[in-house]
Amino acid sequence: MELKKEKNPKEYLNVDGTEYKTNLPDSYLHRQKYKMPELNLVRSFIPGTIRKIYVKEGQKVKKGDKMLVLEAMKMKNRLLAPLSGSVKKIHVTEGENVKKDQVLFEIDTESKQA
Repeated sequence: MELKKEKNPKEYLNVDGTEYKTNLPDSYLHRQKYKMPELNLVRSFIPGTIRKIYVKEGQKVKKGDKMLVLEAMKMKNRLLAPLSGSVKKIHVTEGENVKKDQVLFEIDTESKQA
């Protein structure tokens, strides 16, 4: 007798104390796992060109302060500080082309510095 491996193995799910047997699709089995966002990293939300940087390393910023201008598709987007703290590191320069999700700045929060 030969055992065959199932393409989609059976899984058991427990919902409110009731156990259900189900097949999981390939898309679920090979999904990208969730990872916690790093709030101290400011990333580009769209590919574009850095036109102006308003902050310097070591400078203190408050939530909502203007950090830089990112031009994409002839539109100038102002990136604002997502939290208060000080600029730990700037990873880009003016005129540089950036990709989506590229790290632009690192911010040290005030709670970590104390």
